[in-house]
Amino acid sequence: MEQALKESGVEAAALTKVKLRKQSFYDTLAGYFFIGPMLILTVVLTIIPILLSGIISFSDWNFITGIGNINFIGWDNYKQLFQDENFIRSMTNNLWLMIVVPVSMFIALILAVLINKATYFKTFFKVVYFLPFISSFVAVAVLWRVLFHPNSGPINGFLRAVGIDNPPMWLADPSVALVSVMIIMAWASLGFDMIIFLAGLQSIPKDLYEAADIDGASPVRQFFSVTLPMLSPTTFFLLITGLVSSFKAFDLIMILTNGGPAGSTSVIVFYLYETAFINLKSGYASTMGIVLLMFILAITMIQWIGQKKWVNY
Repeated sequence: MEQALKESGVEAAALTKVKLRKQSFYDTLAGYFFIGPMLILTVVLTIIPILLSGIISFSDWNFITGIGNINFIGWDNYKQLFQDENFIRSMTNNLWLMIVVPVSMFIALILAVLINKATYFKTFFKVVYFLPFISSFVAVAVLWRVLFHPNSGPINGFLRAVGIDNPPMWLADPSVALVSVMIIMAWASLGFDMIIFLAGLQSIPKDLYEAADIDGASPVRQFFSVTLPMLSPTTFFLLITGLVSSFKAFDLIMILTNGGPAGSTSVIVFYLYETAFINLKSGYASTMGIVLLMFILAITMIQWIGQKKWVNY
């Protein structure tokens, strides 16, 4: 009898293991089924194009001539790229655009704190500040072209009214055009940063503020000792996404200045577009794309390593 019970227990355990394995297999299969469409799209639309661009970057190919006319030239494109004054100027402009990210985040944090403490019209202010982010960049660019018009624009009209006889030419002045674009980019991204900061502020436990208040911490001390450390993951997220977006700036510059005047607002993506689709140098443009990818990866890795010292999860 005991032997029969032992055998039946062993059989039951074996059946249980088989059922668990089947269930695990079905769960895994279901997981792959759900991620399959996105995985296929990522491979087809992102990974494969990156690999092909890497191959084409070693050639002087023109996409109009067809795949059969690829002529590989080794590292010549990469050597030429770092001697190209237009590319160096575009890279420099991209580095200047990075300043927009911390400036926009700083202003957005102040607005988020003020709105979070406000009693009335919270939803109204959220919508008002978020509208530029969800608006069409074409409409935003056209609006700011009118505002920045050197002769009939309302901004220069106001400056003349307050006694400035020679206001800046804004988008028409090579020395000020990039600053004008930076102002527009900061204004457009302000709403998104503010909404994300608001979400972070509302997730901070109230107990921390109550404990700090009992300890006699002033509101300023609470901000630096409680709010900022608890917002560090949110800040890190906005910093990474903002810097990556600054290197992908294209549509606003294309509509506002078309890279001018005198190339003062040209960035890497815009120069890549000109090289590939206007000058028809697909191989050289692919080289820019690969260098830009490596540059973004390097900046992201630096931030990812550095965040271990200041981000509190």
